[in-house]
Amino acid sequence: MQGLLRLSKGIDAFTELTGRITYWLVPLVLGVGVWNVFNRYIGRAIGQSLGSNVFIEAQWYIFAVIFFLGSAYALKHGEHVRVDVLYGGWPPRRRALIDFLGTLLFLIPFCLLFIYFAYPTVRQSWGFLPNGRQIPWEMSPDPGGLPRAPLKTFLLISPVLLIIQGISEAIKNLAILTGDIDPSALAEAHEAAL
Repeated sequence: MQGLLRLSKGIDAFTELTGRITYWLVPLVLGVGVWNVFNRYIGRAIGQSLGSNVFIEAQWYIFAVIFFLGSAYALKHGEHVRVDVLYGGWPPRRRALIDFLGTLLFLIPFCLLFIYFAYPTVRQSWGFLPNGRQIPWEMSPDPGGLPRAPLKTFLLISPVLLIIQGISEAIKNLAILTGDIDPSALAEAHEAAL
């Protein structure tokens, strides 16, 4: 079990790094949003269009990347939405069992299905057709828009990150169930990481 806990700790460190990198995208998306608003109002005041589809699309692309990269980080910190009607009052071992089973029966299979069904779309977005022909990348239909292929790749990256972090969470919950780690120590470690 100690080897699995070391693996979990390594996965947690990787997810923490991914989350910290994602933090830096938040001021960037805010800056692009302010730029878009500034261009819209100044352009309207002087009677010219100062904005472009590049900045408008960049804003929602960056927001989407924040969501996609932040999902595993949110899982690591227990920030995903859950219905606490019963769960909140349960003892730590029962919560660990529910989380362990939920990860194995729902999270990982859902992510694998998501990857399976998203892969053809992402591949085609990069210009690889099912018949083997290659065409240019998928581009935004808006004039001067950005390519869609890099953004669609996050449809594969996000569930992979969730699977990896899900494995770490399953290891920690299994360790709670076997008595190898104390649930209160795990909760303190989560709070210290914040």
